[in-house]
Amino acid sequence: MNGQTSHPQPKDGRHDDDAALTEFLASLMDYTPTIPDELVEHYLAKSGFQCPDIRLTRLVAVATQKFIADVATDALQQCKARQSTIIKDKRDKQQKDKRLILTMEDLSKALSEYGVNVKHQEYFADTPSAGLDSPPRDE
Repeated sequence: MNGQTSHPQPKDGRHDDDAALTEFLASLMDYTPTIPDELVEHYLAKSGFQCPDIRLTRLVAVATQKFIADVATDALQQCKARQSTIIKDKRDKQQKDKRLILTMEDLSKALSEYGVNVKHQEYFADTPSAGLDSPPRDE
């Protein structure tokens, strides 16, 4: 042994990570998230979390916004996949209406990929025409 210890020396990478984190947290002060700070603070307080630092509240808002965007994108992909199989099944009919209709089934499948299990009541309408063919009411 020539007097050197076997402890690893801190590398510049850790300093770069700290600087990037500090810069990111500072940028949150100037950022206005889609989800209002008051709403995030309400749900954080409801879960028992209190923090006076607005940067942390905005960090939770940004993470929530990303989660919602990811779920919406996945639900859209589920919807497109479902509607493309419907069109293939009805090749003899030309479907002029190309609207995408997001159903609870699409949303449930997307959420299940993130570990969120959704059980919905049977009264939800999963088709665009559900409830439209109701008989006229006598008044």
